[in-house]
Amino acid sequence: MGIDLTSLHWIYLAFIGLIILFMIFRKDTTIICILGIFSIALVATGSLSGSISSIFNSFIFAITELLSTILVISIIVAMSKGLTSTGINDVMIRPFTTFIRTPTLAYWTIGLVMMFISWFFWPSPAVALLGAVLVPVALRVGLPALGIAMAMNLFGHGIALSGDFVIQAAPKLTADAAGIPVSDVISASIPLIIVMGVVTTVTAFIFLKRDMKNGSLTVDTNSFVNVDQGEESPHHLSSKWKKGIAILIPILFALDITAMVIFDLQGGDATALIGGTSIVILLLISLSAFKGKGLEKTTSFMIDGFQFGFKVFGPVIPIAAFFYLGDSGFQTIIGDFLPTTSQGIVNDLGASLAAVVPISKAVGAITLTTVGAITGLDGSGFSGISLAGSVANLFAESIGSGIATLTALGQVAAIWVGGGTLVPWALIPAAAICGVDPFELARRNLLPVLIGLTATTIVAMFLI
Repeated sequence: MGIDLTSLHWIYLAFIGLIILFMIFRKDTTIICILGIFSIALVATGSLSGSISSIFNSFIFAITELLSTILVISIIVAMSKGLTSTGINDVMIRPFTTFIRTPTLAYWTIGLVMMFISWFFWPSPAVALLGAVLVPVALRVGLPALGIAMAMNLFGHGIALSGDFVIQAAPKLTADAAGIPVSDVISASIPLIIVMGVVTTVTAFIFLKRDMKNGSLTVDTNSFVNVDQGEESPHHLSSKWKKGIAILIPILFALDITAMVIFDLQGGDATALIGGTSIVILLLISLSAFKGKGLEKTTSFMIDGFQFGFKVFGPVIPIAAFFYLGDSGFQTIIGDFLPTTSQGIVNDLGASLAAVVPISKAVGAITLTTVGAITGLDGSGFSGISLAGSVANLFAESIGSGIATLTALGQVAAIWVGGGTLVPWALIPAAAICGVDPFELARRNLLPVLIGLTATTIVAMFLI
């Protein structure tokens, strides 16, 4: 038997439709989300001033929920800036250059190293860490710049970011929206990410080799563009110190992972451990490399990190604020205005849908992939994954199972499209460092990603 829906439910559902429509036409959804919050608050409270206040309160709620994620990403970017400016990143990555002997080895080595580093540093900083050392090596062994950019992009912004197993920013957003533990989303995403990653990267490699063979892709050694690190204060790290820190950093993160396993640290606890370790590393780098200016450089790196963090999450906050109204945020932001029998707007919609529309696992999987992909069209994979979590909750209510798999599927689709391998928001760093056109890179990625999403959706149907 379905739940009696109120006007609040229908308004919420209407604005979800508007958000999806705006994303399809690649329009910004911030104003729609703000209007949605205002409309729901106005209907619920009947107070104009209270409704206007609810907009601000919803932002406060969303920022509070996302703060740990924004903070850890900002700190990691600050640490990455320190590594790059002191040349420690060169020492960390140089051993991998011994494996790059052929174009095939270059593609897979760069891709796998990018994936590993992106798990800890996120893809955009990882591009800077990798590019200056590995890109010239790959060009010398015959891998075209476009192939290098594809490897960095598919493995970093695709596989690593869509799983986000270490920092756990993406699964936290989707898990919160779906109302399930972060660990459930991570566990459910593993088989989907393996299928998506293997199918997409292998397909891209096959197309790449074909075009290299027929001559439509060639190597241009002048295409490499080094990353501008800006003017930095002279650092005084000897080669011995650089090697020592370069060895110490992976050891510290390995100890973090060990601690996560032994003490069962997940979600916020795992994020705090990674963030704290990154701060320690940043302090070590700044104080040892910039004699007499270590404190000032630490602050400078932190500022750079926070600018990056809030720039990335700026579009996310109003969207997340709206979708938090569908579950845990309604009572905190607006008040106790839902019926006493309500389990939250999204849960109510799901229960009602289950009562009138029988939805199959196949329909649910296809819908979540489509919704995820659509939410990524705005060029920010993170701005729409809250919607994917909410829709997964709604469909799981109807199907009766598979909420974690559906949530993970929406997350994978959203981030692969918008976070991203198809929309230039995240293509620009890899394209710039490799000296290729981001639109050409997106075109190259299109068919492999679509094939990968199709295969992943089919697999998800059997896992729900």
